[in-house]
Amino acid sequence: MGKQPHLLVGEGELNEIALLPGDPNRVGMIAALADEYEVISENREYKICNIDYKGKGLTVCSTGIGCPSAAIAVEELCKVGVKKIIRVGTTGALQREIKTGEFIIVTGAAKEEGTTKRYESEVYPAVSDYQVVSALVNVAKQQDHKFHIGAIVTNDAYYAETEEYVKIWENAGLLSIEMETSVVLALSRRLGMEAGSILTVDGNLVEGSKKGETEGGEFPKKIRDSIQGMGQIALDASLLL
Repeated sequence: MGKQPHLLVGEGELNEIALLPGDPNRVGMIAALADEYEVISENREYKICNIDYKGKGLTVCSTGIGCPSAAIAVEELCKVGVKKIIRVGTTGALQREIKTGEFIIVTGAAKEEGTTKRYESEVYPAVSDYQVVSALVNVAKQQDHKFHIGAIVTNDAYYAETEEYVKIWENAGLLSIEMETSVVLALSRRLGMEAGSILTVDGNLVEGSKKGETEGGEFPKKIRDSIQGMGQIALDASLLL
């Protein structure tokens, strides 16, 4: 088998556990926490590094924004031998008590997107693997982070998240909204992979706050620090898998 057409990697080039941020820039942020790292490929929204973290080989691969590009990443990672996935991303809170900078460890995701519908019925669940959730929870507790555990919603249309939709999702008890987790979980289930997701809260839609431009870039320093902390949790959780 040759190289995958989008990730530009072949069988055996990556490790069995992969961390999946959306933003290619976060690949370097996570790799910087490792003992050693090597850039394996860069193409379009996909940047891939192999890292050595406390003696364990891991892979970090960006997915870009949204379910279509995330689905390509999951499909091609599976084809080259990846067995376990942890999505590390950002999310907007849907419950008033959830504050920016806190973490959400996902147990499942509502499929308010079109990609998974091409694979299966909406009634099939997008749920996290229990072992991955347990590892993330154990590490977050050990490191004394403020986090929430539960179901979220994955949506396709960032600028169409109206007050009506937000109210419906809030009333359903969903913790937050983002754009990739449901397809990562659903496809991993279909492909026989283990997957989970940990997210940094970058705003609260119920309170009327979304991420916006700051002098430091996409996020203020508080959120950037939380994103780095999330990467640390995911790395340490990987040691338990």
